[in-house]
Amino acid sequence: MKRLYPANDNDAGRQIARTRQIWQRRIGRGLTDEDSRQIAENVTGFFAVLAEWSHAERSAANDNNAPSKSHDCEVRHDR
Repeated sequence: MKRLYPANDNDAGRQIARTRQIWQRRIGRGLTDEDSRQIAENVTGFFAVLAEWSHAERSAANDNNAPSKSHDCEVRHDR
């Protein structure tokens, strides 16, 4: 998973503070800087995976050279 590397430490501090502000209310307990950093990284990773899946689905749907399913299969006839 990609790590978050903000342009500078001030941006990182603001991102962690904003993440804490949003998630502390939802979780119902205090969060450390490390908790907030992990939450931000996990949410970012989650949406990155969704974007990759969406891109893969669009690519597959637009692929005109995709092999068709073969109906050749082994058939067993027991007597």
